[in-house]
Order: sequence, then C-alpha cells, then structure tokens
Amino acid sequence: MNITTGKTAAAIALLALIGFGTVACSAPAEPADPKADSSSAAPEEVEEAPEPVDLSGEWKQTNSNDAESFQSATITADTIEIFWNAPDTKSLYWAGTIEVPADGSTSFVWDSVNDKTKTDTALLASGDDTKTFTFENGELSYEVTALGTTMTVRLAQE
Repeated sequence: MNITTGKTAAAIALLALIGFGTVACSAPAEPADPKADSSSAAPEEVEEAPEPVDLSGEWKQTNSNDAESFQSATITADTIEIFWNAPDTKSLYWAGTIEVPADGSTSFVWDSVNDKTKTDTALLASGDDTKTFTFENGELSYEVTALGTTMTVRLAQE
C-alpha cells in the first residue's frame, strides 16, 4: 500500500503542478490596469470646431481710380454699411445683412438684404432689395451701378 500511496501522491503532485502551469500560461497578456501601458494605445485626436470668419471692422476700397474718392464699409457681427467717400463728404450707399458660414469657410458668397429704413432716405444709396457679396482671399467684393456704369468694388480690411 505504500507504493500505491506514493504513486497516488506523486500523481496528485504532478497534476497540481500541471494545473498551476496551465493557469500561469493562460494569464492575460495585457496588464490589468489599462493606464499601465499607454504607449500601445493610439492617442485620440480631438477635432475642434472651426471658427467662422470674422469680417468685423473697417474696410476700404482697393481699386478706386481716385485716392480721395472711394467706398468704405463698416461691418459688425451681422450688418454691413457701405459709404461713398470724397473730400469733406461721406454718403450712405448700402446698409444690409451679413451671412458668414459657421463652418469656417474662407471663401463664400451671400445675398445681403437692404435695410431700407436706412437707405430709403439716403440720396446716393442703392434701391436694390438685395446685393450679392463675395468674400475670397481676404477680399470683399460686390457690384455697384451708378449713372449707367457697373463696376466691381473690391475692399480690404484695414
């Protein structure tokens, strides 16, 4: 019986060692704490929402034929006012709306709606209901018709 008991004890010991070895080999390859091995994880890219273009401020005509006679504009967050400028005079030409795309576009076109409460009483103001403006490469442009002649006015921010 001693031999059988010895064989049984040896078999139990062998099974126990095999059992521990199997458990040790089946341990997870990744660390239990995900913060412990941050080098293997790809960093998450945070995508910031683009800011709309800010047209606010003073603008001046860049393609005038006379340095003393030109158009200028004052732009706020949602309005534009354009003036005829000459020595000793400044007359309203346009008062209307601004529509800047929220997606951060740096080139766009919008139709400004005339604020007739301002332009109806201005002698040199446009009587159009809307005016199409283009913003491209930092330049604001639109068409002006006066005395039967149409030209594209180009403004740069001062």
